[in-house]
Amino acid sequence: MLKTAEYVSIGHPDKIADYISSYLLDRLIEQDSSLKYAVEVMIKDNTVVLGGEVSGYIKIDDISLLVKEALRSIGYDERYALIWKEKAIDINKIKVIDLIGIQSSEILQGVSQDGWGDQGVFVGYASQGENLLPQDLVLARKLNNALYQKARTSDNLGLDIKTQITLDQDGTILTAIVAIPMIKKEDLTDFIIHTLGQTPQNLIINGTGAYTYHSSIADCGITGRKLACDFYSTSCAIGGGSPWTKDPSKADLTLNLYARKLAKEYLKDNDECFVYLSSCIGKAELPSAMVKTVKNGVFQLTPIEVNLKPSQIIDTLHLRRPIFANLCATGPVFTDL
Repeated sequence: MLKTAEYVSIGHPDKIADYISSYLLDRLIEQDSSLKYAVEVMIKDNTVVLGGEVSGYIKIDDISLLVKEALRSIGYDERYALIWKEKAIDINKIKVIDLIGIQSSEILQGVSQDGWGDQGVFVGYASQGENLLPQDLVLARKLNNALYQKARTSDNLGLDIKTQITLDQDGTILTAIVAIPMIKKEDLTDFIIHTLGQTPQNLIINGTGAYTYHSSIADCGITGRKLACDFYSTSCAIGGGSPWTKDPSKADLTLNLYARKLAKEYLKDNDECFVYLSSCIGKAELPSAMVKTVKNGVFQLTPIEVNLKPSQIIDTLHLRRPIFANLCATGPVFTDL
């Protein structure tokens, strides 16, 4: 059986959108750790649209400055704009459209009583191997991160990077696919082989032959569209919505992370472990919580009890801190909370 996983860099337009929202959350949670935050981001060309709800004891003097700080943190700074000109996002030309309002009082009423800020279903996953994750995903991320770090100091390579790895049942890399912007053609074969630790049977770099226009200039970025890359690729169903646009009272953030934590704890000597959780808006109790373990092709289902209230799970994961931009950049399933 072949397994394939894809990973994208923080310079990809969808991840730019995720990162901007996470960066804004960090700056606001520094002011109010009980902040209520749900902000979606769309970025196209040099325009950033912010839409959502924020409530708390906060003050924002100029939100466009925070957006630009986030872009610089990714690497889309003034130097990058000078190198790539019209072929990539230009920090000097950024326009921000702010459509942020305040959180619904009806939602706030339930959250204030230590209930969840939304309903939904959530899935956590763990498997034997490095990072307790599938090897195809681990390798796709490893290669992507190495190329991204190389591009950060390059005058030729761009930051909008996608990698894809296909393995056979023995862990042999059958195909490695890399998309990375280049001003002029650069041979990355040796770098890729060294990073992966083996020579792919088939290596494809920039399948169309040319890749210069990138980031939001070449594609519209929207929050929450890379959840398969953020979580478990094709090895596990994706539960809930995007964690990158939410404060910890939202189950899309906290229960996704908690389900992963439980999956690692219940994995033990099994081959795989799946944790399924659900929530109800305004209620602390989880309507359902189930663990499925798989060993030698045999699975076992076990109901579990989660007696912690939302505030207790939030404290367990230490989520009242400005950690979300880093979590977005490194990947939630690759980070121990």
